[in-house]
Amino acid sequence: MTPVLTLLSNCELYDPTPRGRAHLLVADERVVWVGGARPALPAGLGVDEVDLEGRRVIPGLVDGHVHLTGGGGEAGPNTRVPPVALSRITAGGVTTAVGVLGTDDTVRTTAELVVVARGLIREGLSAWCHTGGYHVPLTTASGSIRLDMVLIDLVLGVGELAISDHRSSQPTLEELLRIAADAHVGGLMTGKAGIVHLHVGDGDAGLALVRQALDGSELPPSVFNPTHVNRKRRLFEEAMAVAERGVTVDVTAFPVAKGEDAWPAEEALVRYLDAGLPPERITISSDGGGCLPEFDDEGRVTAMDVGSPAALGDTLRTLLRCGQPLERVLPAFTTNPARLLRLERKGWLAAGADADLVVLDRDGGVAEVMARGRWHVRGGKPVVLGTFERER
Repeated sequence: MTPVLTLLSNCELYDPTPRGRAHLLVADERVVWVGGARPALPAGLGVDEVDLEGRRVIPGLVDGHVHLTGGGGEAGPNTRVPPVALSRITAGGVTTAVGVLGTDDTVRTTAELVVVARGLIREGLSAWCHTGGYHVPLTTASGSIRLDMVLIDLVLGVGELAISDHRSSQPTLEELLRIAADAHVGGLMTGKAGIVHLHVGDGDAGLALVRQALDGSELPPSVFNPTHVNRKRRLFEEAMAVAERGVTVDVTAFPVAKGEDAWPAEEALVRYLDAGLPPERITISSDGGGCLPEFDDEGRVTAMDVGSPAALGDTLRTLLRCGQPLERVLPAFTTNPARLLRLERKGWLAAGADADLVVLDRDGGVAEVMARGRWHVRGGKPVVLGTFERER
């Protein structure tokens, strides 16, 4: 079949570096040409041309932490969050999602997570996942981290393994190092990320286990990838310190109340960059589909919310409204997670990259989304729905 050609003309391109006025040619699922002058295309090709009239075009957002099968379950079976629907992901500008298991890694399994990711791929998204969940021993599909990574194409590493949290299995340093070593070797064997994506709770231990692992092993710092590091201000200081040592830290775009001892994602990113820390070692994820519970002193749930995949697009818009240059903040949503996850065709826009892109409106919000060469959002509204989202 002849590939479908789409010419995006007159866009202000950020790839994520600002490139000025440009035109992009998409064939099937790839960007095949980028240039400053409109190309002379032969008649009869049937090119679909979209004049973007100077609007900003950025790479599709890479969300490294989504509960694709749904999170929750901390307060009974009725609190299990349903799986995340396709349009809820794409509406926020996300074109690549990495699935994780959370507290419930007993009923929900790595095998289920892989199948759900495959379903989203069939619907037009790019999706991967990690093996395991909060607890040790890990909930793997094959009984082995390395075997999961070798045999299952979608498994990139381990996560989200919980530390400093009363819901965790209270892993020891020895257990963490054994898991990290398996993930690292699995990455070497397969060319995959081989990271341990660490859920960090609000416990007093913070990142102590990560520091001990850095001090007492030969593992490269890049293996350890703590998330939720903005949930406590003191924890964020710890995260900035380990980032100086080579760890990539992940900020979560969850809601933060006024006066709360936490940093909103946008403020955490600016603080990190203003501190002069390595700009490539910070990412932002949504925790989409994950449960956001509040606990009393006895560990019982007192309130509950659910993470939204749209939080990434909302955070980017907030940063732009606050006057942050797009080229300064955009890598945390695009190239940084793609590099960490070793997704070579994601997070940038040039010939050879996947045709994943977002067109921003004048306010910095998500107006149009193309995933793998197909429009999923037009005029701020989803135009592609998941299989069970369709109106009956």
